[in-house]
Formats: sequence, C-alpha cells, structure tokens
Amino acid sequence: MENIKSELAFVFPGQGSQALGMLAELATSHSVIKETFEQASEALKFDLWALTQQGSAEDLNQTHNTQPAMLAAGVAVWRLWAQQSTIRPMWVAGHSLGEYSALVCSKALNFEEALRLVVQRGYFMQQAVPAGIGAMAAILGLKDQQVIDACAEAAKSDIVSAVNFNSPGQVVIAGHTAAVERAMVVAKALGAKRAIKLPVSVPSHCALMAQAAEKLQRELEKITFSSPAISLIHNTDVQQHTTSQAIQTALTEQLFKPVRWTETIDFIHQQQVSQFVEIGPGKVLMGLNKRIIKGATHLSVFDLKSLDNVLEKLNG
Repeated sequence: MENIKSELAFVFPGQGSQALGMLAELATSHSVIKETFEQASEALKFDLWALTQQGSAEDLNQTHNTQPAMLAAGVAVWRLWAQQSTIRPMWVAGHSLGEYSALVCSKALNFEEALRLVVQRGYFMQQAVPAGIGAMAAILGLKDQQVIDACAEAAKSDIVSAVNFNSPGQVVIAGHTAAVERAMVVAKALGAKRAIKLPVSVPSHCALMAQAAEKLQRELEKITFSSPAISLIHNTDVQQHTTSQAIQTALTEQLFKPVRWTETIDFIHQQQVSQFVEIGPGKVLMGLNKRIIKGATHLSVFDLKSLDNVLEKLNG
C-alpha cells in the first residue's frame, strides 16, 4: 500500500542533465531500468538505450534525442523507486522537459504518447531556429531584475530574454546569438560573477520558439490528459492544472515562456514540504534547490549509492 508523505516532493530534471552512460550502474542491478528503455525504443523505433550508452555525446545532445532519453531516464528511476519503496510524494514538478516525466509519473500522460510528443517537440524546436542563429547563456551573481534589464538593453532589434529563473543568483537567458552575447557583456558590467554560453542547439523558452509552440499545440490537442494523481506544479504559471485543455496550454506556453523554477520550489515549500528528491540522471536540480530552500532536505536518485541513501533517509 502506498504511503503518501505530505512533506515530500519529487522533481525531474530536463535537458542539460544527460550524459553518456547515465543510469548504467542502476541498470546492472535493476532490470526495470533497461525494460523502461526497451519500451521507449519500441515506441520510437530506434534503440534509445544504445544511444545513451554507446552513442556519441554529439548525438545524445541533439535535442530530438536528448528529450526522449531524459524522459525515459526519469520514468525508469521513478519505476525503480516504486519497486523499492511504498513511499510516494505529495508533490511533483519537472524542470522544463522534466515536466513531461512528472506528467507520466503522476499518471496524467501515457508514457508512449509522451515519448512521441517530446521527439516532435525537439524537432519543432530545432526547425524553428536554425543552428547558430540562437543561443543561451547562464548569468551568475545578479538579481533577476538586473538580468531582465540587461536583456532589454542588449536586445536592440533582436530577441533576448531571461528564460530560466533557476535559483537566486542564477538566471539563464536565450535569444538571437548576437543579442545573447551583448547581454552577457552588459551583465558583466552590472557586476555578474560569470556569464557562460551554454552548449545547446536551440534557444529554449524565448519568443523565437513561438513557431515551434504552434506546431506542438496541434500535437498536444490530439492527446487527452488525465487529472494528475499527484499534485503537479507547472513551470509557466506555478499552478496546478487538472483539465486536459489546461495542461495542453501549459505545455504549449512552456516552449516560449520562462521556466519559473525558483518560484515553483518556493511554492511547494510553502505547502509544508521539507524534503525534495531529484529523480533521474545527475544532481543539477538538487544543487539549485539547495540554494532556493536552505533549510530543507535535498536528495537525488541516480545510482546505487544515492538510491540506498534516499531509501535510508526517507524510511528513517
């Protein structure tokens, strides 16, 4: 019988957490990992596990490959957790693409449908902005409004905006490459500790993704979403949605509106949540969440040691 813990939230990472060999150690001990990837491979008609294990980093980092790989990874680790423990979270959220993992794990979206959706999402995003036209950069050490102001000053006739409010002092910007580079210079002049160009193939969550969002919306409208069985907070508006149409709208807008991660974690924390567990490859969200909520417990599950650690901490 499931044991829902009101003080517990699970969060799912998105693009940027992928790595060749991810989940390999878990897969050697727990068959559900490869079984999940086999299910994904059958739905997609190519070997997704081989891509993540024996492929090239260049191929894995292509957004139409990254997206299904990260979705499958998040779902695989969730299924492993469900085998290992009866404990379930009261809340879930996912960073950008990770929201699709959260929707699958909260039973709002079928896994196979989600896989096909995110592949299309990746292609639509890449088609909307040809390689080299757009860019993203992380700005460290400024307040949110300072980054917004830097983008406004740097834009000129181009597009550049703050798109990921990841944690206090870490904001990602996106837009036309030249405008992003100008904004990085302005941000440094305003006192940014660092301005780092990100190795991504598309400028996510900015106005350049409007065309991709229109195409994605047409695909989303073909799918009926269920009301999530676990309370799920969406990136774009930091709200819960329970109707299929509202979820479709949230996922469409997510492509060209900012990821409000700091507000998302703040909101969940305000619901008396004191334990946050990242489900999937890497520890990116755990690091961000530690900076957002300093007094909470922050954990992640991505290999055997971390799985044992979280099992011990949550059962203790």
